[in-house]
Amino acid sequence: MGRPSKYTEEFQRDAVDLVRSSGRPINQVARELGMSHETLRNWVRKQERQAGTGPGSGGDALSVADKDAEIARLRREVAELRQEKEILRKAAAYFEGDGSVISRFRFISTHRATWSVKRLCRILAVSRSGFYRWAASEPTRQAHAAAEDALAEQITIIHADSDGTYGSPRVTVELRDRGVQVNRKRIERIMRQREIVGRHLRRRKRTIIPDPAAPPAPDLIGRNFTATAPDQRWCGDITYLRVGGGWLYLATVIDIATRRLIGWSINTHMRTSLIIDALDAAVAARGGRVDGVIFHSDRGAQYVSSDFADACRRHGVHRSMGRIGSSYDNALAEAFFATLKRELDVDHHHWSTEPDARRDVFRWIAFYNHRRRHSALGYLSPANYEQTLTPVTLQQIAA
Repeated sequence: MGRPSKYTEEFQRDAVDLVRSSGRPINQVARELGMSHETLRNWVRKQERQAGTGPGSGGDALSVADKDAEIARLRREVAELRQEKEILRKAAAYFEGDGSVISRFRFISTHRATWSVKRLCRILAVSRSGFYRWAASEPTRQAHAAAEDALAEQITIIHADSDGTYGSPRVTVELRDRGVQVNRKRIERIMRQREIVGRHLRRRKRTIIPDPAAPPAPDLIGRNFTATAPDQRWCGDITYLRVGGGWLYLATVIDIATRRLIGWSINTHMRTSLIIDALDAAVAARGGRVDGVIFHSDRGAQYVSSDFADACRRHGVHRSMGRIGSSYDNALAEAFFATLKRELDVDHHHWSTEPDARRDVFRWIAFYNHRRRHSALGYLSPANYEQTLTPVTLQQIAA
């Protein structure tokens, strides 16, 4: 038989009632009653079991101690939820709409000193093993990113040197010529990512007015714009340039073998003297006599004129003409003007004065002949390509 309690049943009931009614901790009430808090706790649990409300009784109520524990647990959960909310808030601002796995890994790497990797991975729904594999490859990625940045800088310089005209094919060739072995698709991707864009072709309007009544010259080219050596076949045309409230007109003479612009003339009119001046300039550039060279054009009034025919005879030039209204019959000259207008961006840029226009056109022609890489010439410039054909003779001509 157990030892009789020194506390009466009435005392026990009153003590338990005091705990419940006061809402104070058991140890504080026990201290006021001058008794052990464990004894008082046991009384409270005993009465809860008898009433069917304590732990293990199947009831819903909690003891004061269990309530304290539950409150502490809930406080921890609230703190954790607040922390998770803070993590998610910062992550949302960090991602800026990109919630990819890689973006989440980057966020974890940036904030791992503030929160544990385990918690960050759980909240952002990624695996820890995946994160650690990604983190281990970070030095390789950094080296790749540095190489990409260095290549992008070279691309930007080449693009700027071309006055913003080069697209990925010519940039790729220029880099390879500088000893950088790089895939064109990589160049395309870098230029696209950094919005480095070459200029695109635009349609141009016709400036040549055909003269059906004039006696035509035969077509000695037949759309075959090739030649085995310089000064076998030339071609030319006229285009327009907007200047202030008026126009300037550019007449050209292009060597078909090398794509080099060997003669040109700019003036405010389209009279026959414009194309004669361009032809005279081409003949002078080739040493003063070009017997037997074929000059191909369309059937514009200037090219079928007797004055131009006389100029061609004087220089030993044979005239050749395509059909009326067929741009393909003078496609090479058409393509040259398309390139010039695209790269000078004439559709969006109009010169205010004639000297400004002449200066920009002259500068571009120098760039075109000596530096611009031509796709039909194996991405050499016309001047460099000429050197591969007849180096000694052409050096003397260019001198």
